[in-house]
Amino acid sequence: MKLRRRQFLGLTAGAAAFSAGLRGASAQAFPARTIAMVVPVSAGGAMDTVARIVAGGMSNALGQTVVVENVTGASGSIGVGRVARAAPDGYSLVYGAFATHVVSGATMTLPYDVIGDFEAVALISATPWIIATKKDLPVDDLKGLVAWLKANPDKASLGTAGVGSPSHIGGILFQNVTGTRFQLVPYRGTAPAAQDLVAGQIDLSILDPVTCLPQFRAGKIKVHAVMAMSRTANAPEVATVDEAGVPGLHMAPWQAIWAPKGTPRDVIAGLNGAIVSALADPAIRQKLSEQSYEVGPRAEQTPEFLGAFHKAETEKWWPIIKAAGIKGG
Repeated sequence: MKLRRRQFLGLTAGAAAFSAGLRGASAQAFPARTIAMVVPVSAGGAMDTVARIVAGGMSNALGQTVVVENVTGASGSIGVGRVARAAPDGYSLVYGAFATHVVSGATMTLPYDVIGDFEAVALISATPWIIATKKDLPVDDLKGLVAWLKANPDKASLGTAGVGSPSHIGGILFQNVTGTRFQLVPYRGTAPAAQDLVAGQIDLSILDPVTCLPQFRAGKIKVHAVMAMSRTANAPEVATVDEAGVPGLHMAPWQAIWAPKGTPRDVIAGLNGAIVSALADPAIRQKLSEQSYEVGPRAEQTPEFLGAFHKAETEKWWPIIKAAGIKGG
């Protein structure tokens, strides 16, 4: 009986060791299959384009395909919500942004917590937006613009890319920081706002570099500052708002990648390493630069940095958005 018991215990221990070995091999083998990265916007836009560029770089680094799935609807919350409910195994990711992971949380009732239901993987890039005015507005710099707006309260119009857009929220921040008052005119995107700025139908706007800089270089509008702490690589001649005399007036929408809450730390580390490798690729950096997306230094590509940065962004913007009564849908 004792011999049989020893044999049983030995077999049990061997099976346990074998099972543990399999689990270890499985963990070491990540990823063992295709990874799905949900992009909560339609295919073909700037955010989708950048997500596909990054996914390609990650695929090369991981040795497994990272496939982009466009899951749209409800201002991105359907796609983001799908990943919030997904298994925390590293095979479901969400490519989110300032709009989906900051603005939506302040303007909508969501079935998930934009911070608490996700594990930060990496910050991808940011795009500092630019303050522009129509060509014949009688101002030459940002200080002059602020002075003119104060001298003409409620008379000027700022074109936005729609309710809750960076230009809308940036316009509210502009008013808060400078103590100016002007009308906010919503458009269906930055392109029609820029068209009316060129035509002189509106006085100013906050635009992304891709939309703004060609019109500026053609002499059709004026630009006065980039809304960031450092100058943009695509327009190094344009001063920052801090240099132009209005410090803290920053609006640089960003994009990042998250996994479901509870994804193992070693899996997060592997995914992060693949992203870091992709962002270090000169060809990928060039493609992002062509879209006016700027990649931060290596220290800003860690999961810890994204986690802290995301929290700071919600603490900065939620009070501003909620005080303005902006509602999403």
